[in-house]
Amino acid sequence: MEHNIMQIGTLTIDLHRKAIKNLYIAVLPPAGNVRVSAPLRMSDDAVRLAVASRLTWIKKQQAKFMGQKRQPKREMLSGESHYLWGKRYLLEVAATAGKHRIDLTHHKIKLYVRSGTSHNNKLAVLEQFYRDELKREIAKLLPVWQDKMGVEAKRFGVKKMKTLWGSCNTVSGSIWLNLELAKKPPECLEYVVVHELVHLLERYHNARFMAYMDKYLPGWKQRKALLNNFVSEA
Repeated sequence: MEHNIMQIGTLTIDLHRKAIKNLYIAVLPPAGNVRVSAPLRMSDDAVRLAVASRLTWIKKQQAKFMGQKRQPKREMLSGESHYLWGKRYLLEVAATAGKHRIDLTHHKIKLYVRSGTSHNNKLAVLEQFYRDELKREIAKLLPVWQDKMGVEAKRFGVKKMKTLWGSCNTVSGSIWLNLELAKKPPECLEYVVVHELVHLLERYHNARFMAYMDKYLPGWKQRKALLNNFVSEA
């Protein structure tokens, strides 16, 4: 299988050439990325023409994803809804003379900040809380799955990503996970961790990759669907 990125006007497509007879176009959640599977012998010009002929359909599919239910923009005010591990919490902002911190109760995320703290600094405290939560859970999951699969990630990290839930550098053995995963149900994080570890066995999303996913995490497709359809932020 061959894999590369192709630009068609303002549209970027993830092009996979395979031993197939027909061309297939998929618009993927959550961001509406376009993946095209094309026959090995189909020319670039033929691919461009085929995609251009479906451009109206592609734009409609992307618009559907953009129109899905999303949380309103974060104002970091008391009463807002925020998510942690798939559970909805109400934000409560309280004043403190000490260090900024977050306390978690059964129903609330209590954010303690000094009077006059800016919106961005409040958000930074919450994001650090999410980052710490996510790193702790990843550190629990990795040893379990590395032992099951016979692979080892040399390092892992957490960062904001706009279009990916995770990424794996197969050369360095580094795995990165999207900060937003802390807001999703725990089974979604486990799916992404396994997905990225499988890349240490198979670099590409081919039949061999899917076979590994089926072997190690039966039901991964349901977890993927849950991840991509769970309420997300604007």
